[in-house]
Amino acid sequence: MNLEKVVAVSGLPGLYKLVTPRNNGLIIEDFDTGKKRFISIRQHVFTPLASVSIFTEDEPEELNTIFAAMEAKAGELDADAALENNQDLAEYFGEILPSYDRDRVHIGDMKKVVKWYLFLRDHQLLHGGDEEE
Repeated sequence: MNLEKVVAVSGLPGLYKLVTPRNNGLIIEDFDTGKKRFISIRQHVFTPLASVSIFTEDEPEELNTIFAAMEAKAGELDADAALENNQDLAEYFGEILPSYDRDRVHIGDMKKVVKWYLFLRDHQLLHGGDEEE
């Protein structure tokens, strides 16, 4: 799965496809509607998912690896149910990434990772779909 072209944009819900960078921002495409729009770097912060890692007790773990673990355990663990309360979320994340750093990885970080995974799964982007076009 190629996360280079998938970005999270501060102030906007969901994830977006990076179409092209500009000097003063990015042109992004909404996965749901296919509409493209310009987003200024003066008003938003862009985070390519490929640059996101989760702290572990050893080396930081990339999202690709975490999403692959979530996919592998999708039959036995329910990511949707994990978002219901913080204790279930921490247990779910411990099953997916047992060595995550419990002091530096907060519940908000876990929620973001699970929500991103669910978004990518629902849009069928975990297996190299639209971002390769």
